[in-house]
Amino acid sequence: MNAAYICPAVTAFTRSGDLDLQAQKSVYDNLILGKIGGILILGSIGEFFSIPIDRKKALIREAIMHINKRAQVIVGTASMDVNEVVELSNYAYDQGADAVIIVSPYYFALSPSGIEEYYDYLAERCRGDIYLYNFPERTGYDLSPEIALNLVRKHRNIVGYKDTVTGMDHTRELIKLIKPEFPDFKIYSGYDNNFAQNVLAGGDGCIGGLSNLVPEICSAWVTAFLQDDLAGVAAIQQTIDKLMGIYSVGKPFIPYIKAAMNLRGIPIRAFSTFPMPVPAKQDVKKLRLIMEQANLLA
Repeated sequence: MNAAYICPAVTAFTRSGDLDLQAQKSVYDNLILGKIGGILILGSIGEFFSIPIDRKKALIREAIMHINKRAQVIVGTASMDVNEVVELSNYAYDQGADAVIIVSPYYFALSPSGIEEYYDYLAERCRGDIYLYNFPERTGYDLSPEIALNLVRKHRNIVGYKDTVTGMDHTRELIKLIKPEFPDFKIYSGYDNNFAQNVLAGGDGCIGGLSNLVPEICSAWVTAFLQDDLAGVAAIQQTIDKLMGIYSVGKPFIPYIKAAMNLRGIPIRAFSTFPMPVPAKQDVKKLRLIMEQANLLA
């Protein structure tokens, strides 16, 4: 049985919108202290979509240098400019990234053949491992299990898939279709509450945002699975289910995750790229209540 939890790390900003690299290092250190084995930088929760490429490169360079092999590093390199994706991906490999993760183009939906052609283009030009990233709520279409299988058969450097869908039906079909032929291909769920179902179905775990807040709980979930501690798995599922309420406190949820982290004493402020809001006092109260109900705060 495989079980892993990778954290899609938030990106720390100052009030003026600059990268807060000191706070960012504290985020990484807290994840590593919490025994998270893999860190994804510049994912969706990392606000890749609103950071210019020069700042992305600075963040990649500083992150890989600071993490210093203490955890696996995956870099989100998505862009609407495919040549920028290639440039940033190869830059990340050169800096020491273990892999990159690339969401399909958004705004205009692609046909199934168009999706496949897009990843063919990238796989042939990116010099390292690639994770596919399916997020239909953001792209407007599905990167189907059938397309994924076609791509894996053609490209040895396509090594994994993050499936950000609310249920497990789609991910389960992905596992059933790809794992028998490619058992080492990694399949992760994108929502925290799907971690246990993913592992039980034969997947590899989760790349979920709550691990920014409770890395020690997420890593304990992995340990419970590896030790066949089903009572422990169930208990942590109930805690995570309570914490899922954080995603609904405000939209987009990213600043609210940061505010919750701050409540736990992680030195990051709730600033995000404009026009994301700064959580109001009543929102922080809601966060505090959710966390108290999950026994995270005294």
